[in-house]
Amino acid sequence: MEKFKKSWDFHGRTLTVENGELAKQAGGSVLVRYDDTVVLSVATASSQAKDTDFFPLTVLYQEKMYAAGKIPGGFLRREGRPSEHATLTARLIDRPIRPLFAEGFRNEVQVVNTVFSVDPDCSSEMVSLFGSSLALCVSDIPFNGPVAGVQVAKVDGEYVINPTVEQSEKAVLNLTVAGTKAAINMVEAGAKEVSEEDMLKALMIGHDAIKELCAIEEEIIAEVAKPKMEVVLYEINPVIKQLIDEKGADRIREAVSIKGKLERYAAIDNLIAEMEEETAKLEWEDDAAKAKAVRQAHEYGVEVEAAEVRRLISEEKIRPDGRALDELRPLDSQVDLVPRAHGSALFTRGETQVMSITTLGPLSDAQIVDDLTTQTEKRFMHQYNFPPFSVGEVGRMGSPGRREIGHGALGERALLQVLPDENEFPYAIRTCAEVLESNGSSSQASICAGTMSLMAAGVPIKAMVAGVAMGLITVGDTYSILTDIQGMEDHYGDMDFKVAGTRKGITALQMDIKVTGISEEILREALAQAHKGRMEILDNMETAISEPRPQVSKWAPKMDMMMIPVDKIRIVIGKGGEQIDKIIEECNDVKIDIDDDGRCIIYHTDLESIQKAKQIISDLIREAKVDDIYDATVTEIRESFAFVNLFPGTDALLHVSELSWERTPNIKDALNVGDVIRVKVINIDDSGKVKVSAKQLLEKPEGYEEKKKESSFRPKNNGPRRNNEASGNVERRVFKKKEQ
Repeated sequence: MEKFKKSWDFHGRTLTVENGELAKQAGGSVLVRYDDTVVLSVATASSQAKDTDFFPLTVLYQEKMYAAGKIPGGFLRREGRPSEHATLTARLIDRPIRPLFAEGFRNEVQVVNTVFSVDPDCSSEMVSLFGSSLALCVSDIPFNGPVAGVQVAKVDGEYVINPTVEQSEKAVLNLTVAGTKAAINMVEAGAKEVSEEDMLKALMIGHDAIKELCAIEEEIIAEVAKPKMEVVLYEINPVIKQLIDEKGADRIREAVSIKGKLERYAAIDNLIAEMEEETAKLEWEDDAAKAKAVRQAHEYGVEVEAAEVRRLISEEKIRPDGRALDELRPLDSQVDLVPRAHGSALFTRGETQVMSITTLGPLSDAQIVDDLTTQTEKRFMHQYNFPPFSVGEVGRMGSPGRREIGHGALGERALLQVLPDENEFPYAIRTCAEVLESNGSSSQASICAGTMSLMAAGVPIKAMVAGVAMGLITVGDTYSILTDIQGMEDHYGDMDFKVAGTRKGITALQMDIKVTGISEEILREALAQAHKGRMEILDNMETAISEPRPQVSKWAPKMDMMMIPVDKIRIVIGKGGEQIDKIIEECNDVKIDIDDDGRCIIYHTDLESIQKAKQIISDLIREAKVDDIYDATVTEIRESFAFVNLFPGTDALLHVSELSWERTPNIKDALNVGDVIRVKVINIDDSGKVKVSAKQLLEKPEGYEEKKKESSFRPKNNGPRRNNEASGNVERRVFKKKEQ
């Protein structure tokens, strides 16, 4: 195979594609370079179709830590289970390419993206999507691509394609959009309350850039693509279709209109089970053929159900539960259901119900991030749990799957836009969404519940956020947009378009579609309809809680913040952490976070413990200042002066001449170790030594005259001058400096 290599300029960066040298035994492979980001994308398919009722596609995004010059963390020091970022990126690639395989294609397909090098300013995620599409297109696998994706940011009023990390951090809108040259088919976005018009404009600008990438792919495909393999698409036996059409299809269609989810599903399941029994009674070659026929009977029963759902909506504008196309299900919002939680809320929308629990902790509880991004920790975590009982089923319970991670990330993005920064509210924050019941749109219900939970916990969010999922049914040239889709409409519809935001604007967006793409007109209408639904949901949420609580829960850690001079941090921590451990122990196990810039935050549920720790730290870092007054303790007495302790860590010198206005012959006659004497700071020299006076706090006796001090001037080479100078005191030298 001859090596192919070609470069293009794409929005100011060099995009290079190589083929024919690496991974030549894979079905298709490309090495994509985007400046210093390098990704190897390969696609391989099995030669035989799988006997399944779904398309077995696996998409992987492999983060190799060497790509960023890092050694993996953990005991093994090698890559293990995918990070959340890797999982989300794999989903990001899967979603736009999956709809572009033929219906009935059952050969197992695996797409693997290995990141060899990463420049944070040149998105490895978008390179992997581009490479995945290209690897499929040049392979022998039937694929209706190409497809591509870009990131769009709105920075200082301008829209930027594939922004740098710095631009993304400054942006009010960060959008990832994918599609073909004909239409958009996947969207993921986070935004700081932007308008629907701004979001739509970003989508269209992104699609224009996608067309450029698709044109590059087509150029490469024309030169290096392999002939496509011959495949047999999966079809249901016509005999089974005829049987069900005659004996059960009409009854299944009637059952679709039952309003209650469980009653509707039970009726449909019973009818399909009856069709399976009828199918099993027919003559089949062997038990394997019979089992396959029964499975196909089930599949066709579901197809009849789906076709009726789509017909009712598109032709009669009737939804399975009888709602209008833009009508929400019944809403209910509650807070404070869990007494010991820092914040709790319950949001119910029809047969979807989510409990959200908010927990506050010190900033040291932030999640450590170990992946190829520039992010090292997460202060805010929104986690989504979807147990099987929420849909009346028995299933696996354990660590979160791709779907749960994806829904959690969407909710996190929506809520993150309204959180206070850590200077205003220095807490690590975790919201945990427990789906208790689900009939569609549970990810958006988790955003609604999460908002109220944060407010109940006393987190001063900038605005309330609500989310709603929009659906789409297309039949020919006609389409119907649905507000607040339920499970059946999501499963059998053409689009799942989730929109979250405040009254002011959008904070998060996610779109997946099962058709090849949707037009600008549909996007505009869906956004407008979602805005209407969002306002109604916010109205309901405000009946439960309308603004954040002014204080955090009594069960939540309270906090106080202070600044420590950077050069004093070591004093507070002490040798080997000895000092700070002592403070923690003395103050009922307070938590203390100290940043390198000197910011110190103290956490505890008891305010007295916080204040005690703060006082100890204040004393440790305290510095004496001229004119400050202290009740000092005498710690040591010498011939003509004493050392007194002003506060922990700071001693001062008290000369006998500064004891009183009257002459004190012997300081030992006036002071004893342990005495407390009120003193005023009169001087601090360059080395930090402190001098104090007691007499300056006493009333000067009437008629008191300062003893005239002998001039310090002596002729040059005068011997006694040297002796007097040697026996003089500090004040004398300071006085001379003042006179000069």
